[in-house]
Order: sequence, then structure tokens, then C-alpha cells
Amino acid sequence: MSDKYYATGKRKTAIARIWMEKGTGEININHKAMAEYFTRDTLKIVAEQPLSLTNTLGQFNFYILASGGGISGQAGAVRHGIAKVLQTYDPAHRAVLKKAGLLTRDAREKERKKYGQKGARARYQYSKR
Repeated sequence: MSDKYYATGKRKTAIARIWMEKGTGEININHKAMAEYFTRDTLKIVAEQPLSLTNTLGQFNFYILASGGGISGQAGAVRHGIAKVLQTYDPAHRAVLKKAGLLTRDAREKERKKYGQKGARARYQYSKR
């Protein structure tokens, strides 16, 4: 087996490319520490969710390049990518990650605005008289 593993995670329009190797638990996102990149605690918890479920927190180093979308979408993409790379590393993790729904790509996207309307679903106000 190789010592480096790679996976891609997606959420909305955000994409996270993830490289994993054995290490001390460092997580670098776009050349910054995770605590520096994700300033909200909830985003850190979201990103680390696959690691805490599989009891592998602090065993691997992650090098992540995240792009597109917003900070919350990128956190979801990182979570999806970490779950996929953990499954690649050890197929025994698949059952736990699948049950938690972390391997399924969240396909929800923003619906486009339609012509003749205010937005995707909102119409202009109709006046009868």
C-alpha cells in the first residue's frame, strides 16, 4: 500500500482536494492551519466529523486545497473528502461513514432564477384590479 491517499469532496459549488498521510493530526487547508482557516467552531466540528466517528483523530496529516463556494460549503466539501479518503485507506470504515451519511454527496444546488419572475420560485405580485 502507498503511504499517501487522495480523494475529492464536493458540496454546493465548493470542491476540496484532500491528501492524507500518517502523521500527528495536522490539518492544513489552503496553506493555513484548520483553526486559522475555519474561524467558527461549528465549521471545525463539521470538518472533523469523519475523524471522530472512526476514532482516527490525531493519526493522520491532511493537506487540503479548497475552492469555490463559501466557507460553510467548503467545510462540507472537506467533510465529504475526508470521509472518502478514510474509506480508501481502510474499507472497514465504510460501514460507520455510510451509516452517518458522510459518503453521500449532498447534491443540493441553488435553483436558477427564471425569466418573468423575481427569483427561482418567487413571482411578481399579481394585481387583480
